[in-house]
Amino acid sequence: MNGPLEWIAAIGTMIAAGLIAADLGRRVTGWGFVLFCAVAITWIVSGLTSDALPIAAMNAILLLINAYGVWQYLLSRKNRVVMERVEPIERKIEKQVERELAQD
Repeated sequence: MNGPLEWIAAIGTMIAAGLIAADLGRRVTGWGFVLFCAVAITWIVSGLTSDALPIAAMNAILLLINAYGVWQYLLSRKNRVVMERVEPIERKIEKQVERELAQD
């Protein structure tokens, strides 16, 4: 397990984790989950073709979990509407907190 497929999956996994950890907003986080789904499929293929069944099984479960993340962050109409209403308030609160922290 040291071919181009594994390198693509490994780099994609790191980028997806960075997108989610960066907390750059709902859309970016959702796309991080999309990327996680893509690399999970890549890991599944890699695991199955190189007899690394634990890797394939783990990523099959992670694919389901990340697909739920895509649903929550990008596809759920209810969550989108809620976040559209919350985002303007969130920005105001973040600026207020930054000002308060700058005063300390």
